[in-house]
Amino acid sequence: MTGWNTGDIPDLDGRVAVVTGANGGLGYVIARELARKGASVVLACRSAERGSAAVERLLDEVPAAAVEPARLDLGDLASVREFAYGLPYERVDLLVNNAGVMALPHSTTTDGFETQFGVNHLGHFALTGLLLPSLLAAPGARIVTVSSLLHVLANVDPRDLNNVRRYGRWTAYARSKSANLLFTHELARRLAGREGASDVRAVAAHPGYAETGLSTAGPRAEGRRLAERLARLGNRVVAQSPEAGALPVLYAATAPGVPSDSFTGPSFAMWRGAPAPSWRASWTTDDAMGERLWAASERLTGVIYESLLP
Repeated sequence: MTGWNTGDIPDLDGRVAVVTGANGGLGYVIARELARKGASVVLACRSAERGSAAVERLLDEVPAAAVEPARLDLGDLASVREFAYGLPYERVDLLVNNAGVMALPHSTTTDGFETQFGVNHLGHFALTGLLLPSLLAAPGARIVTVSSLLHVLANVDPRDLNNVRRYGRWTAYARSKSANLLFTHELARRLAGREGASDVRAVAAHPGYAETGLSTAGPRAEGRRLAERLARLGNRVVAQSPEAGALPVLYAATAPGVPSDSFTGPSFAMWRGAPAPSWRASWTTDDAMGERLWAASERLTGVIYESLLP
């Protein structure tokens, strides 16, 4: 794995990939590099305009790319269903659950969920379930969910999944990122125990500290100009580029031998560097907590995985 880079991505000709949040930042780089290697890539974006602009930009960089935009609002379960049911592919080889929000002031999704939990976890939980039949139709398919090293700040609270008791922007973000890892763990466990699904791998990755625009979104939404300036300064001085931050996700998505329920991140202090196995908090591999989160997620989204499978 040492020194792994985009040149090591295998040929993906004939593969279909869906990347959420692909209009900018990590998502755009991930979509571009998958397309460069021959995959047909769906850029799933909340804004149709930004999605179309991203496709135009990508085609300028990779003229032979097979890419298309599609609207997907992870904060609206009706939009998630519309996207999944409208996807014109019988099989999907790769789903990259990349889109997310970070440290926003309190708000709710269209369906009434706290936004960070609703977008970062519930939206991707629903999307993955709705696309699971197409993923199972693709031998060796992978589901990559992007978490964060900041998941270590807070475990999921099963008594307050929606963060209504006391809202803290960073606690809510950390809980949503722990939920990403718990979801990956439970999905991997369920796939391993299901006949015909054991070669589908659920894995997770994180970019370390990468310049993605997430760190400035919260302060900008609240008009906290000093905090926004400091976040921009941190991005310039400390953060690695989106290209570098995307490497652990691309590795998890494409490298041979990546084990299910693995967590890949940058090699140097989980901050920057080449892809490497990343440390994760013990609560993100708790079977009992994973089952509780899974049951709650099915109840909240209405997406029941067993009812969707052949």
